[in-house]
Amino acid sequence: MLIEIDFQSDEAIYMQLRNQIVLGIATSMLQEGDTLPSVRQLADDIGINMHTVNKAYSVLRQEGFVTIDRRRGAVVALDDNKAQAIVEMQNRLRVLLAKGICKNITRGEVHAMVDECYDAWENEDA
Repeated sequence: MLIEIDFQSDEAIYMQLRNQIVLGIATSMLQEGDTLPSVRQLADDIGINMHTVNKAYSVLRQEGFVTIDRRRGAVVALDDNKAQAIVEMQNRLRVLLAKGICKNITRGEVHAMVDECYDAWENEDA
């Protein structure tokens, strides 16, 4: 999986890393049981601080996307607590939708964006 960091972005580097790993899982580029690169290896590969990678892995662990094993490192292990995931998604979505409303993005445009994302992921599976 290729990870690209935008060093000019306002988004924190650890969140960019976390988001790309979540997208990798969603698009099946990363499967349950896959081992992620070690903190040191990924930091060296991307050219970022080890603490930044460690923070991203910690967030992924807290969110139920990986487990941390002393011998194997970070391993994709999906927490299947759907109810909790829905609540977290609703909380984040409220803020995103509020931003969209402030920019005059319509309900139809939001629905089209969601459909486009799902269609892209479904086509990758085919």
